[in-house]
Amino acid sequence: MENNYFEIGFIGGAINSAVGTVHKIASQMDGKFKLVAGCFSKDPSINKLTGEQWGIIPSRVYDTWEMLLKHEKNNLDAVVILTPTPDHGYMIEKALNTGFAVISEKSLTKSVDEAINLKKIVNTNNLFLTITYNYTGYPVVRELKHIIKNGELGKIHQILVEMPQEGFIKVDSNNNPITPQSWRLRDYEIPTISLDLGIHVYNLINFIVDEDAVEVIATENSFGFFKDIVDDIHAIARFSNDLICNIWYSKSAIGYRNGLRIRVFGSKGSAEWYQMNPEELVLSYNNGDKKIITRGNNNASIINQLQYNRFKAGHPSGFIEAFANLYNDIFEALSNYKFKTKTNFLTEYTFGIDDALKGLIFLDSMHKSFIEKKWIKINKI
Repeated sequence: MENNYFEIGFIGGAINSAVGTVHKIASQMDGKFKLVAGCFSKDPSINKLTGEQWGIIPSRVYDTWEMLLKHEKNNLDAVVILTPTPDHGYMIEKALNTGFAVISEKSLTKSVDEAINLKKIVNTNNLFLTITYNYTGYPVVRELKHIIKNGELGKIHQILVEMPQEGFIKVDSNNNPITPQSWRLRDYEIPTISLDLGIHVYNLINFIVDEDAVEVIATENSFGFFKDIVDDIHAIARFSNDLICNIWYSKSAIGYRNGLRIRVFGSKGSAEWYQMNPEELVLSYNNGDKKIITRGNNNASIINQLQYNRFKAGHPSGFIEAFANLYNDIFEALSNYKFKTKTNFLTEYTFGIDDALKGLIFLDSMHKSFIEKKWIKINKI
């Protein structure tokens, strides 16, 4: 890092992908990272066009991801994995074994076994691997974590998290089903909807209360146009410290583009956050008081920090800014790793192999619960 920023390369994430442009903007928003290389797509024309539009030197736009790893081994500070989830396992393994620090989109892998394999590689060689769960980058979610940690809501008894979407039941202007990306139309050991949405739900619960799942019971459904694919999951989970969680995520909920909502209930008060109104946290207390916390409130602790105020309150920050917040934290973690300033290089707001593995074990247990029609105890890592 000669210029006070880290140089990164993308594997996947072309201009026609779901996440590429978001990662490109977010990683560079605050000047902490610079995208200098990539293999963005298997399609040569899209790969080349992405490099051109993003100002990448042509010689650093590679035809294959293997060529990128080979030729950029001593040039990049980290490689970012943005390919579909089913491809993550072997790509991350190759990148780690080549010597790269790795930033991966969620879900880390498509199975628990793949994640366990990566954990062995990371721990044996003390390597850098972090995973992006972008919703934890929202300042109000971090404010909620701070409020809970300080005991303002008392002992947390219940959390309800829902993440409804409508993608698998929508039609186009000719009344034909809208077909998702091909990799999302196949289920693996863990249903793809869980790798896509469920991993966020678990991560958010674990993040805001720092409790681990103990057991779970779940049901799976297929309500949309693609009948062989799970597109709706309901679950009840018991977490440590006597916490009960109700979970629902769906891709067949008409009327919801992304209805992520968190409701937390404690012995002294409750909190609610809705991603479609991301800058408000609604707090209610057992004495009847109620307040809304937003950026600019004098009684806020986290969301008024300079890093969360790229522009003044009243001009809402959103999804890409949340991702940029996460990249700021990854910058700190990567600095810890590169300059050996901390033995445990991860920060309060970054996530490593153990976090990813806990989430995958939880999702795997949910699927087993549906298959076996019973409560399933969660294995500890």
